[in-house]
Amino acid sequence: MPRWKSLSGTLFRVLAVWLVSSLTLLVLAALLPDFRLQSAGGDSLTRTAFTAALGAGAFGLLSALVWPLLVRALLLVPALVIGLLVFFLNGSLLLLALGLIPEGRGQAAPETAVIVAAVMSATSSAASGFLAVRNDEAYHRRLVRLAGRRRGRRPGAARGPATPGTVFLQLDGLGHDLLCEAVQGDRPLMKTVARWTGDSHRLTPWRTDWSSQTGASQLALLHGSNEDLPAFRWYEKETRTLVVSNRPTSAAELQRRAIERTGDGGLLAYDGASRGNLFSGGADQVALVMSVAARRGRHNRSRAGYFAYFSDPANATRTAVSFVAEVVREIVQSLRTRFRRELPRVARGGLYPVIRAFATVVERDVVVAAVIGDMVAGRTAVYADLVGYDEVAHHSGPAHRDALQVLRSLDRAIALIARAARHAPRPYRIVLLSDHGQSHGPTFLDRYGLSLGDLVRAGCGLPVPRRAGRTPSGAEARAAARAALHRPEEAGGQHPEKTEGPAPSHPLVLASGNLGLVSFPDVPGRITREELDRRHPALLGTLANHPGIGFVLVRSAAHGPVVLGPSGAEHHLDTGHLIGTDPLAPFGTGAAEAVRRTDRFPHTADLMVNSACDPTTGAVHAFEEQIGSHGGLGGAQSHPFLLWPVELTPPAPGDGPLTGAEQVHQVLRRWLGEAEGPQLPLGTGADELRREVPPAEGFPSPDPAPQDKPR
Repeated sequence: MPRWKSLSGTLFRVLAVWLVSSLTLLVLAALLPDFRLQSAGGDSLTRTAFTAALGAGAFGLLSALVWPLLVRALLLVPALVIGLLVFFLNGSLLLLALGLIPEGRGQAAPETAVIVAAVMSATSSAASGFLAVRNDEAYHRRLVRLAGRRRGRRPGAARGPATPGTVFLQLDGLGHDLLCEAVQGDRPLMKTVARWTGDSHRLTPWRTDWSSQTGASQLALLHGSNEDLPAFRWYEKETRTLVVSNRPTSAAELQRRAIERTGDGGLLAYDGASRGNLFSGGADQVALVMSVAARRGRHNRSRAGYFAYFSDPANATRTAVSFVAEVVREIVQSLRTRFRRELPRVARGGLYPVIRAFATVVERDVVVAAVIGDMVAGRTAVYADLVGYDEVAHHSGPAHRDALQVLRSLDRAIALIARAARHAPRPYRIVLLSDHGQSHGPTFLDRYGLSLGDLVRAGCGLPVPRRAGRTPSGAEARAAARAALHRPEEAGGQHPEKTEGPAPSHPLVLASGNLGLVSFPDVPGRITREELDRRHPALLGTLANHPGIGFVLVRSAAHGPVVLGPSGAEHHLDTGHLIGTDPLAPFGTGAAEAVRRTDRFPHTADLMVNSACDPTTGAVHAFEEQIGSHGGLGGAQSHPFLLWPVELTPPAPGDGPLTGAEQVHQVLRRWLGEAEGPQLPLGTGADELRREVPPAEGFPSPDPAPQDKPR
């Protein structure tokens, strides 16, 4: 009897969706002049309805049978283009379906067919989703069938392990304090997370390293080390290479270096999946992972998640429609910001609306679908990054209404994942975390009328252009979209990835949020304070005394690392000796240790410049065009969070502070171990991963470095 109930329920849903699609065709045929379902001489209403049913049935069958083959073939096409081709492909399938109707009763102009197909897919998807949501048993059976197919390809998965799996969901750029605000009140912004906080989960803040950005944090979270990663982008003198964390070649090289340094495969090396991240974590299953995006051939599985998602025409249509809606929403929000003369404000034109839509819609949908598939398949560990909030907050501000709307949509995505976990073949623990926060404030250029590069040139006695140049934002979503489009890697503004010929004599200035890096390529090694004073006697004073700059790190031949502040203030990091007021005091506890650690990195820039921070509001001044920024010290950017299930042990015993992403990595590893599942021993799998990630072109093969000392 249950089998007959299952078959009858399935038949009911098919007939219901067919009926809705047929009615949709009838309505569209009445409204659109270039679309008809009748013969030239006209037909009765019954005959027209029968023709609509034939057309809807043919379109449904073609979508189910042909669409997956089309998407598989289109894996050779840049992934983002798949979303843009959805309307054209759906229209083509509709024209083919109309051609199958006898006696030529179904006809439509090509441009009209695109509209009809989009509306058909949307209504059938809505009807199917409504029936599935209203029928929990049907939803459960659908997931069980999917799990059965996937488990059949994974030895041992059919047994459904009793030990729990773990899903780590990274809400990119969401700070601890803003999360607390989003879960408070009678009508919290993030309803699902609010329900968890204080009930099934506990909230713990942690402090980032000096480089408070995804590259440094996620490399340590997934691979256990972010040693020698001083910023989001930096210049390496010995190879004359510009490293940018979200470029595929750079991400692959950074991952390889971390594996060499730790001798460990990564957090996800045992039965893991990495979704939407910069690094793989050693996972065998990857989708939208930057460190493997540059690979070619059978080893590149980064875009496999696109096929799994877009092979369903309803998914493809829903995402394409949402993509267009998000582009329109961004344009409207940008215009509203201008009309209201809101400040601070940055330019949001060009390709930014498309980049935002890719991050908040396409990448979100594909990552969420991949995570649900991983849980249904019973994988042991999953780590996924949802980057939409971070992308919007850069341009709108961390607490702006535009960014808060994205948090609401991410909360719905979390709820969807949590609901799917109930149907997985094993229990799952969901850990929410962030890699950094974001600090608000007008840009350095907007506040003071010149860029950091212009200020450095002025301090060196070099000519300064009248109009300051603008640096690229470096947001994660921009690089992800370029990788999906197979576009060449960006060269980092005016600075090439690898320079040829003699090293330039002028200073090279790079920005990572409110952290600036100044390098002198013609000086081997790290220039000393004494040599810099000899060559450019006004530079250090110009920088340290500027009201928009909080402190400058420079290495002295006599005193070691020295932090310079306004009015001659100095902090000698090796001895703790202070001259005047401590320049690091406004940046809170742990600032000196964070700066000291970065100073010992081999590729720390000649000068590390951190913007000023308002101790009352936490406002900073990004050296690139971002009013919500991260990358240095100051404000909320240094304070991400962990939201962990109560059945896990506390992250820091005794409520001690968690400092640095490497320490958080050890917590995540411990939590995986508490599931009593097999773990990858130190060193196991590292040789294989080293072979899979060869040195990127232009990068040296460094000698294995000793493991980081505990801090």
